[in-house]
Amino acid sequence: MNKLLRFMKPHKGLLIAAILCVIVNNFSVLYLPTIVAKIIDDGALSGDVTQIYKLGILMLTVAMIGGIVYFFSVTLASKAVARFARDIRRAAFVKVQDYSLNDLQKFGTASVVIRCTNDISVIQRSMLMVILQMLPAPIMAIVGVVLALQTEPFMGLLIAGIIVIVFLIAFGIGGRVIPLFRLLQVKMDHMTRVLREIFTGVRVIRAFNREQYENGRFGIAASEYCDISVRTGRIFAILLPTLTLLTNLGIVVILWFGGMETSRGAMEIGQIFALIEYLTIILFTGIMAILVYVELPRAFSCAERLNEVLEHAPEIKDKETTHFPQTNLRAHLEFRNVTFQYPGAEEAVLRDISFLSRPGEITAIIGGTGSGKSTIANLIPRFFDIQGGEILVDGIDVRDYPQKELRDKIGFIPQKAFMFWGTIGSNIRYGKEDATDAEVKHAATVAQAHSFISEKTDQYRSFVAQAGMNLSGGQKQRVAIARALVRKPEIYVFDDSFSALDFKTDAMLRSALRNEVTDATVIIVAQRVSTIMDADQIIVLDKGRAVGIGTHRELMENCSVYQQIAASQLSETELAGGEMK
Repeated sequence: MNKLLRFMKPHKGLLIAAILCVIVNNFSVLYLPTIVAKIIDDGALSGDVTQIYKLGILMLTVAMIGGIVYFFSVTLASKAVARFARDIRRAAFVKVQDYSLNDLQKFGTASVVIRCTNDISVIQRSMLMVILQMLPAPIMAIVGVVLALQTEPFMGLLIAGIIVIVFLIAFGIGGRVIPLFRLLQVKMDHMTRVLREIFTGVRVIRAFNREQYENGRFGIAASEYCDISVRTGRIFAILLPTLTLLTNLGIVVILWFGGMETSRGAMEIGQIFALIEYLTIILFTGIMAILVYVELPRAFSCAERLNEVLEHAPEIKDKETTHFPQTNLRAHLEFRNVTFQYPGAEEAVLRDISFLSRPGEITAIIGGTGSGKSTIANLIPRFFDIQGGEILVDGIDVRDYPQKELRDKIGFIPQKAFMFWGTIGSNIRYGKEDATDAEVKHAATVAQAHSFISEKTDQYRSFVAQAGMNLSGGQKQRVAIARALVRKPEIYVFDDSFSALDFKTDAMLRSALRNEVTDATVIIVAQRVSTIMDADQIIVLDKGRAVGIGTHRELMENCSVYQQIAASQLSETELAGGEMK
């Protein structure tokens, strides 16, 4: 938690003001029993109505001051803590943005979401409770005991003894609750992960009639979370009755001892009421502080988890100093003897891959499942770092570029087109925020998306649901392609981005694309031979190695792997070099 407190420094003025207001309110609350005692002893018992009025007005004034100060303490503390939590959320978001894909996999998406939302909310709530409820406890206890000792030494010692017992009980309970709260957060992560899988894979679940199985799987996760919550609740169930019993016992002892002292004339009735008020105020404040104390382990557990996110060193970092060599190249992409192995994998997925793609050229990549096609696409924008060789963009190693500058040169269309909640227009403008309506329309036209967009009532202002659930697979792919086209990058990377398109739309898009990207280099990862037949060069992968590089005709003559792939997809006319219909 101490590491997170640095985020409170910009708001320490608000925090100090809130603490001062809390202290003033505490003293006003502790002063009220003294006034009550005087009203009883100097006013009610002596029959002095004037004194009752004076003291009553004083009591009302002190109570009003306390109420006003408490209002300001809550307002100021809430502002300070809310801004503190806001800054942590921003820092966590920025940090996660720097994570590589492998970094995210280490934590798990569900866990990262929980840490950046729920965990921060727990910390925020706990800090507010510490300021408003836990901080007053020691002040109330010390000042209250001093006032009680001044009123009656024996009663003051009794109250001090009760406070010590309450503290020991709270300490013992806190020791048992800490590991349970940590386990509770782990179970929350697991339950969220299961929920995310179920909601994301709902179509598969229904298609295979696995609803009952998933109900059982979620039921187990929910039951585990419930069991830990029940165990935590049992500990809390012991706490409140014990504290209530101690409070009532203390009141009984004060009444018993005070009654005896009053009968001897050693104490006044007002003092008895004052002592009861001191005990009640101290123990009430103590009970609230203990409730906060037993919640603190959960906040500390959340802080530890959040620190793991903030302190994790991303695998992929920009170099501190970058010196680019002089080069006049543009839209050049070169792989030189590239070898890559995923973290934790037993063997490399790519071995000694080399090729060069120049402006105006289309380079296609094809191969069997698991041959490394999409891996090449992901290495170009440096989603992963290679273990051997070099990937050069405009003659410069991608590891020498600042990541933002590198990715500004690339238009990346992932294998699974992702849509953001908003409109079709806003999804296309995600590639270029300041794109004009004409640029958006032109990009959509080239991507063969304008036809279906124009049929919608709101056209480019048509609503897009989260993840594009209200669009078909082909529509999402075309919008994603338009998103890259509107950016006009130097390098286009299509990672199997035509798979959901019919043959006619595929052919029209490729024809329009070739005319659009004459000054850029294009990388197309594809499963269909028909998509890449007219590419300037085709790279054939097999088990992570390039087993053939050339045009369609050249590969049909000298690459057996490509021949097998083509024979499984094309007719005899197409195999002979005929054009696609």
